[in-house]
Amino acid sequence: MGALIGLVVVCMLSIWLGSKDIPFASTWDVLWHNDGSRDAAIIHTVRIPRTILGLLVGAALGLAGALMQALTRNPLADPGLLGVNAGASFAVVIGISLGVTGVSGYVWFAFAGAAIASVAVYMLGAAGRGGPTPDRLIMAGAAITAVLYALIDAFLLLNPLTFNEFRYWDVGSLSGRNLDVVLKLLPFFAIGIVLTLLLSRPLNALALGEQTAIALGAHIGRTRVLGVLAVTLMCGAATAACGPIVFVGLAVPYAARLITGPDQRWVLPYTMVLSPILLIGSDIIGRLVNEPEELQVGIVTAFVGAPVFVWLVRRRRVTKL
Repeated sequence: MGALIGLVVVCMLSIWLGSKDIPFASTWDVLWHNDGSRDAAIIHTVRIPRTILGLLVGAALGLAGALMQALTRNPLADPGLLGVNAGASFAVVIGISLGVTGVSGYVWFAFAGAAIASVAVYMLGAAGRGGPTPDRLIMAGAAITAVLYALIDAFLLLNPLTFNEFRYWDVGSLSGRNLDVVLKLLPFFAIGIVLTLLLSRPLNALALGEQTAIALGAHIGRTRVLGVLAVTLMCGAATAACGPIVFVGLAVPYAARLITGPDQRWVLPYTMVLSPILLIGSDIIGRLVNEPEELQVGIVTAFVGAPVFVWLVRRRRVTKL
């Protein structure tokens, strides 16, 4: 209950606070009654879509991190292990070099790149006897990520104009996104989130070891395939909308396990609530720390998430999965 209250408070602060100073009473009034004023336009066309996107992206990144950690049985795993961020970034570079501009143009390139990279990682990890194992998927993801980032560097070095455009997307930001972007990606967020929550019981069985999971009736191969699909949908949509954002998928699931223990039926819902609190809270800090300019949320999450994560790890030993 406390986490839900915290989420509501953060969302209200996100709608209220910004570079334009609007009294809270006015914010509350135009939130429910759009009177067509300038303040109402700012709240309904800028801050509400930004807050909704923060909710979706935060939940998606957090759940993707928790899912990756459960699938690989590694409490320090990150969604980037599957090459999702690298695939999305490479596709955006290609799109920019072809003349695509604006977030709505990047979205489909980024999502397609994330999906292709995830499929490539899974196929590489499944090659040979034994099928896809956590170790194979991690190694395949590391290899694909290294190759893609090398190609990105090559493209950017050869085309300074592409680099100038790409660097604004690559830093990670919630600003400049409207409801149109949210609605385009909403089905991908929804399917990925629902699929992840449905995998909580098989993930609990998988945590006991493959042989025990099979004895309990869990379908290991199906769980991994659906897990990779869910990570691709959530991370692909989040990265497409906002660019790469770090530490949300790494730190929040770890914090959730400290609260709930290893049971994924509780870890996943807590992560889904706590992750938007971190992301939207970081976005609010970015708006206020350098007024009237803004500091992108990807930078703030790195500054906030890194010391928090180090503190969590030092305070408690790494929770086993």
